[in-house]
Amino acid sequence: MTSTDVSSSPSPSSPTPSAEFRADASGFFGEFGGAHLPPFLVEPIAEVAAAYAEASQDPEFQDQLQALLARYVGRPSLLYFAENLTRELGGARIYLKREDLNHTGAHKINHCLGEALLAKRMGKKKLIAETGAGQHGVALATAAALVGLECEIHMGAIDVEKQHPNVVRMELLGAKVVAVEEGGRSLKEAVDSAFGVYAAAPDEYFFAIGSVVGPHPYPSMVRDFQSVVGREARAQILAEEGRLPDVLVAAVGGGSNALGLFDAFLPDEGVRIIGVEPAGEGLEGDRHAATMTLGTPGTLHGMRTKVLQEESGEPSPVHSIASGLDYPGVGPQHAHLEQIGRVEYHSVTDEETLEAFLKLSRVEGIIPALESSHALAEVMKIAPTLPQDAIIIANLSGRGDKDVDFVADRLRGA
Repeated sequence: MTSTDVSSSPSPSSPTPSAEFRADASGFFGEFGGAHLPPFLVEPIAEVAAAYAEASQDPEFQDQLQALLARYVGRPSLLYFAENLTRELGGARIYLKREDLNHTGAHKINHCLGEALLAKRMGKKKLIAETGAGQHGVALATAAALVGLECEIHMGAIDVEKQHPNVVRMELLGAKVVAVEEGGRSLKEAVDSAFGVYAAAPDEYFFAIGSVVGPHPYPSMVRDFQSVVGREARAQILAEEGRLPDVLVAAVGGGSNALGLFDAFLPDEGVRIIGVEPAGEGLEGDRHAATMTLGTPGTLHGMRTKVLQEESGEPSPVHSIASGLDYPGVGPQHAHLEQIGRVEYHSVTDEETLEAFLKLSRVEGIIPALESSHALAEVMKIAPTLPQDAIIIANLSGRGDKDVDFVADRLRGA
């Protein structure tokens, strides 16, 4: 493990991931990652890397973060046995890691608190970020209010309309929300827009990237802040079942909730790990965001990773029913984990996702986010094929309050 890629201490039941699952000193996971930056951003991003490396080794910083996760977020989140869903599907026992029960309603608060504390430590005055579904924006606005920083959130205009409740929440929390009208008017353009503002005043802003993407150190840093999800899940399933799960499943856009769950289990060769990305309206067309399935190596937003891209090298337009997953890239660690064969990446369509959204709502009384519903759709496929003593853990990364109006309109054919 390098000085710039430091995870918080694992629990006794969590083996420390080996070097093959960690970035090198330059931020590369194998051939993917790094910091591909214009010259004027090299020093500001290097300052973030140095500050994070220092904070990672500071017991006071770690204690402050852990206290907030426990007393403010409400961690540990529940590991819930979905008895009704298990009985209806047949086959494997299904557990849900209930990140939807966190304060602000998703996993995003885990890394937003870490980034806000780091920004405060660095003497920054403002947090700036992109958001797709709005959960990262809400979580960052929440963290900013808590620690006393200004907050500016850039959001694609399509998502502003689609996720209006989260826009209202961000504004109520004191954040400035910037609707981005350029290009596809979605997550990729929101990242571009926020990066442009940050690049003009890096001394004033801390760029709080919302996933395991971007230039080093962000893919490692956000993963580390999210790794609490998997450490908890590992301890909880050992306490509940006396053994590790057979399968882990999580949705993948940029990939933070997935790596949060996967990280503690990567050394366990007997645990099958599946990331699920958006097939959208079908892989045969261009209305999808299946980066791991159909992407090719390229450079996007300061990292080398897999990218859905045109022959010119420009990122392709993408689509997903879930705003938080419509991104033409993916975290570089995911690209590496696929390359070395440790993680499988599957895809599900919008219709399969909607079916899973409704199934969990009506069978378990839990309304999931559309992002999380991608993972549930995969669970619905594989659970019936497994024996009844098999165990699946799926990451329920967020709640579906933000999606109910959109889903209602979709069901009405509006």
